[in-house]
Parts: sequence; C-alpha cells; structure tokens
Amino acid sequence: MAIGIGVLGTGFGQKIHIPGFQAHPQTEVVAVFNPDPGKAQQVAAKFQIPHACHQLADLLALDAVQAVSLSTPPFAHYDMACAVLEAGKHLLCEKPTTLSAVEARDLYYRAQRHNRVAMLDFEFRAHPQWQHLQSLLQAGFVGRKRLINISWLVQSRADAKAAWNWYARQDQGGGALGALGSHSFDYIAWLFGPVQRLCAQLVTAVAQRPDPQTGELRPVDAEDTATLLLELVDGTPCSLNLSSATYAGRGHWLEVYGDAGSLVLGSSNLKDYGHGFTVWAARPGDALSPLPTPAQLLLGQTYTDGRLAPFIGIVNRFVEAIESGQAAVPSLKEGVYSQLLMDLSHRSHRQNAWVEVPSLEAFLTTGRLEA
Repeated sequence: MAIGIGVLGTGFGQKIHIPGFQAHPQTEVVAVFNPDPGKAQQVAAKFQIPHACHQLADLLALDAVQAVSLSTPPFAHYDMACAVLEAGKHLLCEKPTTLSAVEARDLYYRAQRHNRVAMLDFEFRAHPQWQHLQSLLQAGFVGRKRLINISWLVQSRADAKAAWNWYARQDQGGGALGALGSHSFDYIAWLFGPVQRLCAQLVTAVAQRPDPQTGELRPVDAEDTATLLLELVDGTPCSLNLSSATYAGRGHWLEVYGDAGSLVLGSSNLKDYGHGFTVWAARPGDALSPLPTPAQLLLGQTYTDGRLAPFIGIVNRFVEAIESGQAAVPSLKEGVYSQLLMDLSHRSHRQNAWVEVPSLEAFLTTGRLEA
C-alpha cells in the first residue's frame, strides 16, 4: 500500500517534491499545504491531490498522511518540522535544515523521541556521477589526498534587479551558504570525512534589491558569495568558493588531487544543477580523461529537470527506511552537521579568524559550537 504524503510548500514543492513523490510507485501525494487557500486549491487541482489545506493542523490531522515533505523556505522549517514530528509523521526536509544548528539538533532529538524517519534532501548522494566519484575515492584512486578544491559559481542572483525576498535576508536563511554551502558541507563530510577547522569570508556583492511590491530598494544582508578554507580531520586542505552572483560562472566543480591520481567532477550547466556532470580522472603524468558512469549507477529515467531523478532516489531511501524501520541516510544527523558548519562559517566571518569545529557527536551531546 502506498505511503500517504503531505507536501508543505508549493514553490519548490511544485517543481520537484510533488512530481517526485507522484513518480515513485510506493508513495501517493494525498494533501498539499499553502497558507493561501486559493493557492492550495490551485495546486491540488493541478496535480489531482485530494486535500488542499491552508492550515497546517488540518493537514497533520489527516489519517491518510503518514509522512510529510517540507519544501518551504528555511525560516519556516523548524516550527513546521516540530509540528510534523509531534504529530507522529515521518519527515523529509529540504536543505538548509533550519536557521541554526541548535534548532537542527532539537529536531534530531524530537525525531529520536518519536521514533520517526527524518531525512534531508541532500540529493547529490543519490546522483549517479557523484556516487561514481565516491566509489573511485573508496577504491583509493587518488591515494593520499593532497588538495580538495570546490568551485560552485552560478548566476541566479547576479542581476541586481532580481527581486528582494527571503533569499536576501540572513535572518530568514537566505544567501549562498544556505543554497549552495549546505549541499557542499554535506558532500564534503560524505566523501572526505569531518572538518577540523575552517575560515570563511562572506560577501554581499549586491547590497540592495527592489521590493517586488513597491519597487523600493531594500537592503540585502545575506551573502551572495562565500570563500572558505577548511582543514579536514585527516589534515587535507580544502578550498570552497561559492557564489550565486557570477555572470557566466563556471558551474559546479569538485577537484581531488592525491599522490596516486586526480579526480574531477563537474558540470558547466548554469540552468540546471542536476544535469551535465562528468567524472574525469588522471594518473600521474597523464591528462584528465572522462570516465563512463557504471551502468548500475544510472537512474531509470531522465527528466527535463535534472534535480528530479536524484530527488526520487532520496524518496526511495525514505520509503525503505519507513518500511524497514532501519536508519536512513542522509538523516537529520547529517542535516545537523551541515548546519553546524554553516553556523561556524558565520562565526568565522564575524571574528575574522579560523574556528575549530567540534565533532558531530560532541555537538549532539553538549549543544555547544565550541570544539
């Protein structure tokens, strides 16, 4: 029997969450939430969803809803996720997890207390080329790592005329760290292990944007560019350059250099951050050459939106965890760590200094950001 899903949020929810759950054979979207009743009805009719809700409590009261997909902006995540878990529903949450690591830690323990599956949509973990890179790293292709370099440069906020909204506000979870860094921090931990210390510079290149209601210029305090240096626990240096304000930016590239070889994973696609990835490899003295993706890693269907197939891969993990009762990855635990690195990046920027990173276990135990 299909798992009944309630979807909170109709922006990214319409683009990815609703189509993704409707494409999965073991899930059925039975309810959708938007605080505007008309919008909720419109989306429900468009996707043939039985229940349109403009009160969260009404959606959570539905017996048909066994799990909830949370695709609202980040400032709404904590309160909504608390309500979802307290109602005894399983949770799939968009990134960034919350507005702070303390909030994320609280959600982690709430999910534990209620014995609910709670996952994050870190979809690169379910992306074929990213999984290929992981398998090559695990096989020791690069040997002892010497340097990791990450560059994720896009142009989504390069135009100064782009509207002022929550993305422009640090207090609402906007900025490049939340949009791009949350993913990067997760896959750094997944592929390479935990971070020992970091240093961050956060820049707001576009300081004002027009209010879409009045046309008045409003101040922007969320970073659109972030440059970070990280030292992993194993000593490997890692540089991370993120920007949503780069016209004709290079796209998304991850380079790993070691004493036995080099691996590069990248895509220059600026319109769709799911499509276009290729893994390149080189042994010492050789030029980089592209590697075919192993057939067993390829996804069953290709969609116009490159984010959709990896999201369905995350949904598959979500379903398996609910049905088996086994732990799911990426879970809220991974979401806590990503949020912790985001918080410490802001601290490093404010202090203009390197900051030590506590282990995830230490932070979960104490709730303190200090190492």
